[in-house]
Amino acid sequence: MKKRMIMRGALGMPIGVTISYFISIFTSLIWAEGYYSPCVPELVSFMGNEINAVILQTALSGFLGIGFGASSVIWELEELSMIKQTGVYFLVSSVIMLPSAYFMYWMEHSLMGFLSYFGLFALIFFCIWAVAFFSGKYYVKRMNDSLSQMKNDKN
Repeated sequence: MKKRMIMRGALGMPIGVTISYFISIFTSLIWAEGYYSPCVPELVSFMGNEINAVILQTALSGFLGIGFGASSVIWELEELSMIKQTGVYFLVSSVIMLPSAYFMYWMEHSLMGFLSYFGLFALIFFCIWAVAFFSGKYYVKRMNDSLSQMKNDKN
């Protein structure tokens, strides 16, 4: 399992950076009025210049990718129920995501900003989890139906 965590973390780093880059393109299209804004202005101001802000955001995005990639092995721990897997994964991903988002100024630096970002994070997490759960449930049902059909065909 340790080897899988390391491999997924290593793969997760460039994925995290790529996702962050695409998010910056998307947000620039919406809010930057024709300009490319690689990170939020508050981060640039805090870091002193744009290149330092981009370096920090890239490093933290890589860290996010590593964390999410490595922690994905939680879903393979058969000794944990799905509820426990979900809870542990949500806790781990929250511990990774929330401080990173705070340091990259993706959330307002206030209690209300933190709570709104956490609420949005939890909503997105739940939506992705629900899609994955019901998709998995559908495929298991299809496999069981196929097995039943094969069994009936033999008889």
